[in-house]
Amino acid sequence: MSEGDNFVSQATLEEGTIVDLFLAAAAQFQTGPALLYRTDDGWSDISYGEVEAIVHRASLALAALGLNRGDRAAILSDNRPEWALSDYACLCAGVVDVPIYSSLTPPQIRYILNDSGARLIFVSDSEQAAKIEAVRSDCPHLEWVIVFDSPEEPTGKTLGWTPFLERGAEAAGVDALENFRASARRVAPEDTATILYTSGTTGDPKGVMLAHKNLHSNVRGCSLVLPIDDRDSTLSFLPLSHVLQRMVDYLFFHVGCPIAYARSLQLVTEDLREIRPTIVVSVPRLFEKVYSTVTEAAGLKGAIVEWAMDVGGRWADAKLGRRRPDLVTRLRYRIADRLVFKKIRTAIGDRLRYFVSGGAPLSPEINRFFFSAGVVILEGYGLTETSPVTNVNSPRDFPDNFRIGTVGKALPGTEVRIAEDGEILIRGPQVMKGYYNLPERTAEAFTRDGWFRTGDVGEIDSEGFLTITDRKKDIIVTAGGKNIAPQPIENRLKKNRYVDQPVVLGDRRKFVSLLLVPDFEAVEQWARSQGLLLADRRGLLCDERVQKLLASEVFGELRHLSRTEMPKKLVLLDQGFTVEDGSLTPTQKVKRRVVEGRFRSVVDTLYEARNEDQTVFTSW
Repeated sequence: MSEGDNFVSQATLEEGTIVDLFLAAAAQFQTGPALLYRTDDGWSDISYGEVEAIVHRASLALAALGLNRGDRAAILSDNRPEWALSDYACLCAGVVDVPIYSSLTPPQIRYILNDSGARLIFVSDSEQAAKIEAVRSDCPHLEWVIVFDSPEEPTGKTLGWTPFLERGAEAAGVDALENFRASARRVAPEDTATILYTSGTTGDPKGVMLAHKNLHSNVRGCSLVLPIDDRDSTLSFLPLSHVLQRMVDYLFFHVGCPIAYARSLQLVTEDLREIRPTIVVSVPRLFEKVYSTVTEAAGLKGAIVEWAMDVGGRWADAKLGRRRPDLVTRLRYRIADRLVFKKIRTAIGDRLRYFVSGGAPLSPEINRFFFSAGVVILEGYGLTETSPVTNVNSPRDFPDNFRIGTVGKALPGTEVRIAEDGEILIRGPQVMKGYYNLPERTAEAFTRDGWFRTGDVGEIDSEGFLTITDRKKDIIVTAGGKNIAPQPIENRLKKNRYVDQPVVLGDRRKFVSLLLVPDFEAVEQWARSQGLLLADRRGLLCDERVQKLLASEVFGELRHLSRTEMPKKLVLLDQGFTVEDGSLTPTQKVKRRVVEGRFRSVVDTLYEARNEDQTVFTSW
């Protein structure tokens, strides 16, 4: 489609609330398992009926503590059943909840509590409670702290989860459950359901106000394009503080799909094998790690993997092109599947029907590899401000609604348009109410005719598939005036076994440079094979042979780039980017400006005249 054209999904969606979805599901799946959690004795579950009973008591407890409709309550916790129970309690009570990432520091938490005016906060454990105690005196609105893993005895205005629920039980009367349902249904579609604070790269985060109708429409829209029902199961491990996992968990609950909460990000692979889910929502980082592990194989095993990938690629090309693979390819694929691909599927749970990937761009090469291994990844797109999904690939009528390298077609009821400068514009029922207490910033986020400005650049093809080319603010404009999109360059590198985290920089500079965190497991394995014995990672990266290896791998991977796109300098980093140090978002996207600021001194040195002829600069 040409600039200014737009694609409109023809279906329309009725307005509703998350409370409507919650109460309907609780009634329909009363005895079925809803939420699963791991104990020392294995996995335990909470039924739909039990969830409704707990949410009932928790909503009454909020009222007993003095919270009224429209008041704010925050949630500071990793994923667990109590997160969802607290969330549903707030929604049913008309209390606006404010999720806070558990990785945030006390000063960051203080800003969100004060900006939102939260009167109560749910926290997971003593570690998170200590953060609140460190700033409690600076938060004049905050009255109550509810600790999920707290001792039973309340202390002042800090309560454990059980004493908190007891406050609600004491307030219940005759016909309490019916009264609760009637009261919960007073929530209107236009009412604010939640305020989510986005992780800004500069300045204070903005509070995104999402109404019940925004989230409701996203759940309903996704249910029309993603086949999910009560025969499915899922593992929830992306932060519930991020709208993607939270919205899809609403969807899973709505259709009767049991939700198991991962113990931690470090144990996700183990939990996948135990739960054996059929549908999982993830970010590209998981797929990149699995891909890297598979392609790291060396010797005979490495040769088998390389052969299988070649066979799988030809099989995938035929399938995606609506052709039947030829007989030789089919026979070879059976062998490749037995030797390599089946093991991959077993490692991630052998019942998986499909992944949904969002939060960051997924390399098409990695997606194609998984498809060839019999693992379907449905890449989607959206933002916090759009609840979040606007587009997603779908397995329905395969392959008409599935195209690797794109983020799929628009959700039902969603309009997508490409502005004259290439920016993606969105209009639909999932678009936010606005930024909390920031009317000017809200106005700036929309065009005069009501389209939301995503800040992303993309293209829509004639069939309605959207392709994201980059973030508008991430586009690099060199000193010579050349526009360079860094994400496609980084995605190309991520499929290399020796690459972990690449970041392309060079805005307003003479040329493009690359900061690279290598995959140290792969590099160390190579070093051992060469007889290199080095004390630490810094020493490893300072070795000339390692630098030559990484330069060869990086520039070989990018050999098809144009002269202006090709990085001229390479900096090797011995420490990865993390959420904790502020260089990654909770969905594992690199904050380019934060990284550039953090490494300003070394980046400046790259462009000094005395270093013009140097390719591998050094480790850092």
